[in-house]
Amino acid sequence: MNEHLGDAEYSGLLVRDDGGFALQSDDGRRYRLELLRTPIDEVEKRVIVTGRLIYDDQIEAEGVRLADGG
Repeated sequence: MNEHLGDAEYSGLLVRDDGGFALQSDDGRRYRLELLRTPIDEVEKRVIVTGRLIYDDQIEAEGVRLADGG
């Protein structure tokens, strides 16, 4: 468990996951997302998630935006 390693940006495909959302990242890892809002418009699109890695496979997301050119 890695708590509060600092804010960072993670890019990849935003997908629906069991009971929530996940990021299928460009490096091949899958991260469950803790979100403040539901990112309906960004589902199944390339995004950049800004947030904090709170576990090895979970991001506390502060924001989700569409990736440029994605």
